[in-house]
Amino acid sequence: MIVNPLRRLAGQTAVYGLSSIIGRLLNYLLVPLYTRVLITSEYGIYTEMYAYVSILWVILTYGMETTFFRFSQSEKDKHSVYTTSLLSLVLTSGLFLIITLFYSRPVADWLGYAQKVHYVIWFAFILAFDAITAIPFAKLRQENRPVKFALIKIINIGTNIGLNLFFILLCPFILAHYPDTFFSDFILLFFNSNDLVGYIFISNLIASTLTLILLLPDFPLRNIVFDFALWKRMLVYTWPLLLVAVAGSVNLSLDKILLVRLLPDNVDAMAQVGIYGACYKVSIIMALFVQTFRYAADPFFFSESGKLESRQLYAEVLTIFTIAVSVIFLMTVMYLDVVILFIGGAYREGKEVIPVLLMGNLFLGIYYNLSIWYKLTNQTIYGAILSLVGATLSVLLNFLLIPSMGYYGSAWAAFAAYFVMMVLSYFIGQRHFKVPYDVKRLVFYPVLSVLLYLFSGLINIENQLHELLLNSFLVFIFFIILISLDKKLLLSVFRKG
Repeated sequence: MIVNPLRRLAGQTAVYGLSSIIGRLLNYLLVPLYTRVLITSEYGIYTEMYAYVSILWVILTYGMETTFFRFSQSEKDKHSVYTTSLLSLVLTSGLFLIITLFYSRPVADWLGYAQKVHYVIWFAFILAFDAITAIPFAKLRQENRPVKFALIKIINIGTNIGLNLFFILLCPFILAHYPDTFFSDFILLFFNSNDLVGYIFISNLIASTLTLILLLPDFPLRNIVFDFALWKRMLVYTWPLLLVAVAGSVNLSLDKILLVRLLPDNVDAMAQVGIYGACYKVSIIMALFVQTFRYAADPFFFSESGKLESRQLYAEVLTIFTIAVSVIFLMTVMYLDVVILFIGGAYREGKEVIPVLLMGNLFLGIYYNLSIWYKLTNQTIYGAILSLVGATLSVLLNFLLIPSMGYYGSAWAAFAAYFVMMVLSYFIGQRHFKVPYDVKRLVFYPVLSVLLYLFSGLINIENQLHELLLNSFLVFIFFIILISLDKKLLLSVFRKG
């Protein structure tokens, strides 16, 4: 039976969405809790620490997931590819863990958390465990086993959420309402209400440990092979991907780190980081979709690469993807006054930064789609160059804009970096791996969504209900135009063959 590849990609994206979208959305529901229980400066600590984690994680995985997909496609001995890539991550993660534990106090001093050395220790284990599990998760994707992938991811997220609720809600509730009971005495043995942020990190550590345990059956305890010659070829392929990933994580996370250090002395920098981090969480719905799509797209693009009509297929995929992210942007900004209720009142002053962050993530998603050209042609050095250009531009703009614009400068820096990366990737890619992208459509839908949003902003309506009705009408117009132009393409996703 011939299966429509677009339908297969959509189906795999939907299944991976159980863990990446639905699961992450469940985790996402912790944001209202954090922004109502934690003051802005405490949430700033949370935001800054996970910014460092984002950068370190891509360093510790150094592009091995994509490398594993590529060599699994080209090498006959797939078991050797799996065990070699897995052992590579186990060795480097173990080395990182040992070094970090040995230098945990100097690292904590440098970060500005001299009294919180345990934060560094906890995150060393979190990062090591998460890096080690990257290849087993990639193997599940490569073998088209999204159900097990999703199940383990959801268990991880469910554990994290459950422990967060226990530490941040249940423990303080019992101590406040039942102070002289066995339960409160038991809780006081391990709970410190003055360090709620620490319990967020503990919850993550326990969830990461459980995930590693659940994936142990996929570890090759017998017939372990480390092919040194293969490993060297894998490193040649992956080192540019490492630069790509590091530069990408710099674009995503360095702004939170720089905000702490570049804001004027008369500004509560950690509070500003907290506000920006909370608003970033609101905008991350776009990034979640992009991430979910990438889980399915990487192995999909590689598997289709040898087929005659693959390039036309890549073009159709990008058009559909652009339509989807344009819809996400429009739906979020048109109902922003409702969406912003998701976070605590102290954080809502930064809501105007959300449309900029959303559009930046839209550009990044398109860039990820375009990047398939250098992966398929083994010219990953171009990916490194493009990402370094974006990261350099982002860093420069952050240094220039943060002192005067605060976190708005960070948002515009990301916007500009992702836009430049997207445009450069398109033009360079068309020279090396020409794909018949429908550029008019790729430009039209994002521009249309932005114009409708700007038009809504020009009309001053004080009644919130009337404003929502107007915005709903504008969203309706978008869908009418979409259906009239691309009904056939959209329906092709649901064809069986």
